[in-house]
Amino acid sequence: MKKFYLYFALFLLANWINAQSNQPTLTRILFVFDASQSMWAKWESDTRINIAKRLMIQLLDSLKGLENVELALRVYGHQKPVPPQDCSDTRLEVPFKKNNIDEIKNVIQKLEPKGTTPIARSLEAAALDFPKSTPSRNIVILITDGIEACDGDPCAVSIELQKQKIFLKPFVIGVGLDADFKKSFECVGQYFDAASEKQFQSALGIVITQALNNTTMQVNLLDANENPTETDVSMTFYEKKTGKIIYNFVHSLNNKGNPDTLIIDPLIQYSITVHTIPPVYIDSVKLTPGKHTIVGTNAAQGNLIVKANTIYFKDVKCLIRKKDNPQILHVQSINESSRLLIGNYDLEILTLPRLYINEVNIRPNHTTTIQIPNPGMVTLIFDAQGYGAILQEKDNKLDWVINLDPEQTRQTYTLLPGNYRVVWRSKNTKKIAYSIEKKFTIKSDTSIPITVK
Repeated sequence: MKKFYLYFALFLLANWINAQSNQPTLTRILFVFDASQSMWAKWESDTRINIAKRLMIQLLDSLKGLENVELALRVYGHQKPVPPQDCSDTRLEVPFKKNNIDEIKNVIQKLEPKGTTPIARSLEAAALDFPKSTPSRNIVILITDGIEACDGDPCAVSIELQKQKIFLKPFVIGVGLDADFKKSFECVGQYFDAASEKQFQSALGIVITQALNNTTMQVNLLDANENPTETDVSMTFYEKKTGKIIYNFVHSLNNKGNPDTLIIDPLIQYSITVHTIPPVYIDSVKLTPGKHTIVGTNAAQGNLIVKANTIYFKDVKCLIRKKDNPQILHVQSINESSRLLIGNYDLEILTLPRLYINEVNIRPNHTTTIQIPNPGMVTLIFDAQGYGAILQEKDNKLDWVINLDPEQTRQTYTLLPGNYRVVWRSKNTKKIAYSIEKKFTIKSDTSIPITVK
């Protein structure tokens, strides 16, 4: 039994170390508290404001002594009575710092609801409440009993500040909100409906748990047999709603051969790009805080190598495309091995002439080898400068290979084996009828001179 506890302690320690490397160690939670006039409304055993005060103070007491957590309090609707409406009625009452819970409780106890509900203005102001000196997970918990009353757009403000990485997707707790108003907060953040005093207390606890708990997940890259054995490729995690880059990892298998466990922020809905060739995508990943989530995608791969004699083809490249798709997926060097998703590919090898090989099949855990034959050389000798080209004769057609240099009278080209023609006209003549054509054949590892005149 003692050995079990030792292993369990080591497991927790390993998870804690991973958590420190995957995300900032400091979590900052900003409470945005509604003290508008409507909070005086009767709600079950008391008024909304008194119930909210009591449960907030209980929650704050439970947070005392937490390491790597800083709190702050912003209040709106508490400075100016209505009418008239003052949409600037929002203020940071307690800034972020260590051991300020008693200060926050003291401010909450003294609040007297008076004014309007400037939610959008409060969220905009909240962007400046989070210190920039220390990296942190920035979390907003909005507690409100009403909707925006100042013609602002809380949804637009929240989304923009998430895009700027000012804070993560906010939590919104609706205190006794009318059912018709609930949908207006779904775009602002993760909404919790506190239709009763008990539900409000529960929502506060759930929100804090989600804000503070680590959550684990693993990404299974499935082979052709749908086993999670593929690995060693990079992955990018994006926030699905904003498209912002959140994490970059290189996938790995642990010592037991299983996909390694990640500890990541559960407050974000992710989309994942796995940077195989071509890439594969996991469109939507929503995590349950405090639980382990497994996601997977087909990523069976094989290898491709294009072999050639580097004496002739030192700098030649190979363009790789999916079958019948013009988009270039990858540019591969000669004698370099590339890992590709299984399937059929079209190759374009930049030799002279270009070598096209279609429907190259990549099989799982197999290396497909393409061998380029050794070329030969031709030296073209002209009695004057002129214009022309080398054409390849193939399947009763002539295909362009390369244009001749109009300034040189002696030119050497390295060509793949095959039948060719050179077509040339001297600069000194302006008549098309004086064009000269000569046929020649190239064989591997041979060199031939051709005099054109």
